[in-house]
Amino acid sequence: MNFEEHAAKPLLRAAGIATPRGRLARSEAEAEAHAAALGGPVVVKAQAAAGKRGKAGGIRPADHPAAARAAAAAILGMDLAGYRVESVLVEERAEVAAEYYAAVLNDPASKGPLVMFSPEGGMDVEEVAAATPERIRSAPVDVRRGFDLESARAMLDGLDLGAGAGAEPVAEVLAALYRAYRDNDAELLEVNPLARLEDGRLVALDCKFVLDDSAVKRREALAKAGTPEPLTALEARGEALGLKYIELDGGVGVIANGAGLTMTTMDVIARHGGRPANFLEIGGEAYTKAKPALELVLANPRVKCLVVNFCGAFARTDVMTGGVLDAWEALAPPVPVFFSVHGTGSTEARGMLRRRLGVTPYPTMDEAIAAAVAASSSAPEFG
Repeated sequence: MNFEEHAAKPLLRAAGIATPRGRLARSEAEAEAHAAALGGPVVVKAQAAAGKRGKAGGIRPADHPAAARAAAAAILGMDLAGYRVESVLVEERAEVAAEYYAAVLNDPASKGPLVMFSPEGGMDVEEVAAATPERIRSAPVDVRRGFDLESARAMLDGLDLGAGAGAEPVAEVLAALYRAYRDNDAELLEVNPLARLEDGRLVALDCKFVLDDSAVKRREALAKAGTPEPLTALEARGEALGLKYIELDGGVGVIANGAGLTMTTMDVIARHGGRPANFLEIGGEAYTKAKPALELVLANPRVKCLVVNFCGAFARTDVMTGGVLDAWEALAPPVPVFFSVHGTGSTEARGMLRRRLGVTPYPTMDEAIAAAVAASSSAPEFG
């Protein structure tokens, strides 16, 4: 779950990381009043869980309250990456001497947290990595040990932070950032830029926080401040049905049991040169939800064929397959379907597919998906 900047910065302040004074405004008049209350120049910032707000015109300086009102008028109502801007953060403008980048994120490579820092802040980290990779430091974290001040000092050792800059305050911020990441079940906690002001203070001028979706239920109070991803019509329909469905832009429909197997199916589709049309994870409830699930997948007009990939351990594949067969016979969709069925109950499931649908499941998942990708490259769109 993504959080807007104004909802993310309190997590930094609670960890001891300074942020500028700011107030949230939902109208032009509020923006003007907040600018007057803050005094001096301000920055008016679109509040949306989207990146590159500045490049899209969603961040504007204002030297006086009337200018803040004009900036808010230009920003409110904007569309940023599918989010409609309904509020702005009016924040005091800082006198910046240098901008840094700092983040803690879930790292698939090390299978744990990764702390990142660069003295090249204010830019996309991808641009820094491409242009000056030696200016990015990263430290995989052993969660049993954590990431403390000593770890941060070691990470920064020998890195040029700019004239007159000391490493100790930066190390303190990195250690605090890791604590905030850990204590709030973050998937990502990013500060860009972390500014060193003319008076030497370090202040987080921006913050991106992503809450791990698996933590939403145990972090209900925190999650209330988050911004759910905008759903497509089909995704909203899936949510109403209680199905884990994500709409994608490919032509190979996917039904699989278990999130891991579903993602693996999508990866193998891509490896064979295809594009999945959806993520749809359906497990033991396949017997009762197969018909609405199949209807949901086929409602996407880009779907040209379907892969059904079941691998059973505790859940029996014959029960899941029976549910899909009942749905298939009821709907009779005019698309080719490719089955891969393995694990508990697979012998019975394969027999059911031969008798009722006249198809033979493929010996391996890879073969079933390769055949589906080949079919999708030549078949007309369904719907």
